[in-house]
Amino acid sequence: MEFGKTSQLYSLNKSTYINLRWIGIIGQFITINSVRFIFDFEFNYIFANLIILIGAISNLFLIFFYKKTHLSNRSAFNFLLIDIIQLAALLYLSGGILNPFAIFLLIPSVFASSSLDIKTNIILIGFTILCIILLTFYHEHLPAPLDQSITNIYIYYSIPLALIIALLFLNYFALSFGKESNLRKEALDKIQEEISKEHELISLGGQAAAAAHSLGTPLSTIKIISQELFEQFKNDKDVKKDIDLLVSQVDRCNEILKRLTLNPIVEDEFIDKDLSLHDYVKEIVTSFQEISDKNFDIDIEQNANSFNVTKSIEIVYGIRNFIGNANKFAKNNIYIAIKSDSEVSEITIEDDGPGFPKDVLSKIGEPYIKSIKSKDKSKSGLGLGIFIGKTLLEKNEAKLLFRNSETRGGAEIKIEWLNKNLANI
Repeated sequence: MEFGKTSQLYSLNKSTYINLRWIGIIGQFITINSVRFIFDFEFNYIFANLIILIGAISNLFLIFFYKKTHLSNRSAFNFLLIDIIQLAALLYLSGGILNPFAIFLLIPSVFASSSLDIKTNIILIGFTILCIILLTFYHEHLPAPLDQSITNIYIYYSIPLALIIALLFLNYFALSFGKESNLRKEALDKIQEEISKEHELISLGGQAAAAAHSLGTPLSTIKIISQELFEQFKNDKDVKKDIDLLVSQVDRCNEILKRLTLNPIVEDEFIDKDLSLHDYVKEIVTSFQEISDKNFDIDIEQNANSFNVTKSIEIVYGIRNFIGNANKFAKNNIYIAIKSDSEVSEITIEDDGPGFPKDVLSKIGEPYIKSIKSKDKSKSGLGLGIFIGKTLLEKNEAKLLFRNSETRGGAEIKIEWLNKNLANI
């Protein structure tokens, strides 16, 4: 399976898009009302302000009702279409294509070209061209002073002014999304690095287990022979001393091989066999219990499905990341619930820690975020672990929900799969 096959390849960062829309909406409001009340140009400014209000309402909808941190390709298309229609309506009321700010009509489609798929881009470009053609033939008069004609110094200087503003605006887009793209690329590189390390560790574990198995027989043979030699030469002090050393070194080799395999009976099965989701979680929790003084409370439904899931480093690493975070921030307890029915399987991880900071809760799942209110800087991170875990699990068909627990008081992460997807990973 290719890494990006099940990832969200085409999406927009919601918070960045919202901020840029506010810039556009505020700019439209200032321009429309400046033209009417400062320059005293006559046009239907009331209707124009209503159109701007619609844009502001759509942005508020994004903030309060659209819960995802990224806009999907389809959602982004819908909101960009609203942007084009809104700006086209404002241009219709203020001179159509003759308005020097008509160049801003190009921005939504230009914006989409760097983030959305080719089909969406073609539709947006086609719709923008249609708006330009309609505005060429159908529009209200261009606002102008009552005592001057349309060809005056205002138009002369407004065109380069509009071009400069558009240039700055487009560059701001490019810089903002260029920076975001670089951060995400860096985060994805870290994912590949971590997965590469995990592959190496599992490969090393497999080699160690094979070495222990292969060397076990000859070491046992050497030990048996050395014990027989000990019986034969127990009266010879010089030979006995050498045989004692030989036996001790054989025992030492056995201990080293056991340490290399990290409990070969359990770990080899974890590496070599497909496991149920419950066994995945149990093995991961066991590895944390050996080094943590926290209490892990695992609740498994009595009638939960227990079909085996194909061995996946991504699933192990993703779940381990979230359990590790819970162990890091919990005061005393980590609660893990595993539920499944005929259609859905889910893992819920909660802790009794401080929970997600409110100022970053809406951005959880993005890389390189940091709460400005974090009191314990040693425990605060950049969100990279959550980003890696989220990306790896989403690659394996999971859906994730991040929130603060209403019952435990700490962070809550819910990981959900459709059984048909989980069985076919």
